Amino acid sequence: MRLNAAFSRMTFAEYLRAEAASEIKHEFLDGEVYAMAGGTPEHARIAANVIRELGGLLAGGNCREYTADLRVRVLATGLTTYPDVTIVCGPLERDPEDPSTITNPAVIVEVLSDSTEVYDRGEKFHHYQRIPSLRAYVLVSQREARVEVFERQGPRRWSFEDVREPEVARIEALGCGLPVAALYQGVEVSRVAR
Repeated sequence: MRLNAAFSRMTFAEYLRAEAASEIKHEFLDGEVYAMAGGTPEHARIAANVIRELGGLLAGGNCREYTADLRVRVLATGLTTYPDVTIVCGPLERDPEDPSTITNPAVIVEVLSDSTEVYDRGEKFHHYQRIPSLRAYVLVSQREARVEVFERQGPRRWSFEDVREPEVARIEALGCGLPVAALYQGVEVSRVAR
């Protein structure tokens, strides 16, 4: 769930100035600014595990992993947000209005939480699908050892794979697999499906 921030409607440039002065992160869409909820220790640990695993798998290649500090803008819709993990392959393409924002993620990973799961699966994914460079969208559950991988198969076609421990979640776009169990090291999650 997105929370309205204490800002009136603003331009993207005004958002960038406000964001630079803010201690918390905000999403921006259509002149509206939304405070992003802080995560749980489990959420942070899972995201760190994803980055650690991908970092090892991608070492030496042309793809690099970034933390939730990297701002991503969907040029087609204007959504500006901070995915939990972003993978960029090749050179960074920076937003024409802000060199600190990128526009060409190849893979986005979101760690699901109760307050954001519906948004991450629905509206946010619809925005992400409009990014031409995006080849995979990965959702990692906080409630169970489960990873969902959506991979672009064509302009409006995505494949879907639902992977659970002890399996490996293949991300064909990166030519690698994430061992589901490794993403949950140090995290206590229910092993019972919803």
